[in-house]
Amino acid sequence: PDVIIEAQFDDNDAEHGQDHLQDMLTGDIKKLSLDTGEKGKAAGVTGVHRTKQDDGPKVNDPRLLPDEFLQRTAKVVYILEKKHSRAATGFIKLLADRNSELFKRCAMFSPVDHRVPRVYVPLADCPPDFVSKPEAYSQTLFICRIVDWKEDSNFASGQLCKSLGQAGEIEPESEGILTEYGVDFSDFSPEVLECLPQNLPWVISPGELAKRRDLR
Repeated sequence: PDVIIEAQFDDNDAEHGQDHLQDMLTGDIKKLSLDTGEKGKAAGVTGVHRTKQDDGPKVNDPRLLPDEFLQRTAKVVYILEKKHSRAATGFIKLLADRNSELFKRCAMFSPVDHRVPRVYVPLADCPPDFVSKPEAYSQTLFICRIVDWKEDSNFASGQLCKSLGQAGEIEPESEGILTEYGVDFSDFSPEVLECLPQNLPWVISPGELAKRRDLR
């Protein structure tokens, strides 16, 4: 009853727009229609017997179908609360279409976490020699924060916050994870440190040990 057509496209396709994708889908639909017609003619000529399931009336109006045969659809109308930090760790690269106006203004940020969309970032946020030597930054981790995502765009818009360092090293990878999840890993303030015991070395008093559960 329903035909679902799935199409895959890479970075180049998405950067060039969806016109060719729509043309491809339209061609597939026409092909399906022609195939259905030809199969019907062939069945009439060869005298193929119809099954009991085919004997029922054909319903072309979806409103006449029972609810269990319908696919529920919806759209997001408002974001109540942003649960994600909008920050992501990833890599930057040049756009594929060097002749486009976008190539002169933006670079592509690809997050390590594939649940986060790819992001257009201004070239002004990138290192000064990135355009001339993009391969030098192919293994450099960056932190990007999403600031906008327009309805008619395949990619979000964002800003590069900082360079973390080489991918695969523990320190930049850890900092990237903490930033993505919004964990504050900055140094403690003097007010907080003053709450700690000042006379060192400090030991737990016998009275505290008597009323606490020892998990050491």
